[in-house]
Amino acid sequence: MVRNVVRGLSLAVLLTAAVTAYPHTADSQAVVNCAERSQVIELLTRQYEEKQAAVGQINPQAVMELYAADGGSWTLIVTDVSGRSCVIFAGKSWEQVIQVGPKA
Repeated sequence: MVRNVVRGLSLAVLLTAAVTAYPHTADSQAVVNCAERSQVIELLTRQYEEKQAAVGQINPQAVMELYAADGGSWTLIVTDVSGRSCVIFAGKSWEQVIQVGPKA
């Protein structure tokens, strides 16, 4: 009996370690949120009226862009050197902050 408990516990620890070391979503749960940059930008412009509000380089292979609309919607995308863009985050209630006074 003790042997079965130890074997079951060992399998549980091994399974937990395997899932933690190599996490991935099941194919049925995968969300497609990437396309050619021009298609993503066209969608953000047409459907949400978002315009580029900020851009920054992540590394030599990727750029991050933030798109926002006057209505408050916003979308963060990452584009790689091949021109493929992926939506990373999106939300509501975007506000442009205007800095007043001397820069810190």
